[in-house]
Amino acid sequence: MNLEKVLFGFFILLAATLNFGFVIGEIDNPAHHDIYELFAALVVSLIATVLKFGDRTQIGAVQLSTSLVADLQLIAAAMVWGYAVHVSDGGLTPHMTASVVSLAAGALLANVVSVIFLIAETLMQRR
Repeated sequence: MNLEKVLFGFFILLAATLNFGFVIGEIDNPAHHDIYELFAALVVSLIATVLKFGDRTQIGAVQLSTSLVADLQLIAAAMVWGYAVHVSDGGLTPHMTASVVSLAAGALLANVVSVIFLIAETLMQRR
């Protein structure tokens, strides 16, 4: 068993499930989206990205790119949340919440693609 692949698989799946937990709910209702869950999804996604550095395979490069996309989407979502709460006069309005959740949903899509590639890589490996 390859410990590196186990850790990456764990973190990419954890990032996807945390991201899914944040996205689920009414898109414009701030009560349905917890900032700590977004933060956890971002941190775990960054860990998964770091774990992919050094993989020299083609599928590893694609997984790294999907992880980077998820990271950028989650960072953008966190920045919009921070702007809404700390800079904007309106606070976390339904419009701002929808923007945050939409960005996080994009990251979720990238995480799902990464999980699909992880499964494909696992199925392609010979014993």
